[in-house]
Amino acid sequence: MEQVDVLTLREAFTRQGIMLGFNGPFSATLMEEIGKALRKHMEGLAESPSAVTDVFSAYIELSQNIRHYAASRGVSGSAAEATIIVSRDDEGRYVVSAGNVVLAADGRALEARIAELAAMDKAELKAAFKAQMRAPRDPDARTGAGLGLIDLARRASRPLSCNLKPLDDAHAFFSLRVVI
Repeated sequence: MEQVDVLTLREAFTRQGIMLGFNGPFSATLMEEIGKALRKHMEGLAESPSAVTDVFSAYIELSQNIRHYAASRGVSGSAAEATIIVSRDDEGRYVVSAGNVVLAADGRALEARIAELAAMDKAELKAAFKAQMRAPRDPDARTGAGLGLIDLARRASRPLSCNLKPLDDAHAFFSLRVVI
């Protein structure tokens, strides 16, 4: 295995505004500790309480979605690993990005749902959230009610965006980007 060039990695993080990056197996304890560190770091930057809450909420939602997906599909090993990045863009907005390996069909369905949400304005997102809250939950569904995804879209300052990169015939790497 070749040695990691930490300086080059640090320079790439700095160029891209990355303030937190994680790649690997993701336990509930680790997710919680990274969340605490993120919140404390942002508070140290004297960010507004609403910005801290929005970024922290996006991080938690994306992290939980990845963990729940892996658990619901019985995924383990490298397929259960996650990549999560919190950065700042050129306009100073926070960007929370996360990705994981998914079944290609699940990724395509999620892409379609993200496209639906990205096409909605704030009023439509609010209405969708309320409708989802009132809708009966399917006890056989493998996923949650979808409220978290709608909430992410509502908190975001830009439409949600995603990417699906095929890995083989059955799997793909799904990534989601939330701009706060």
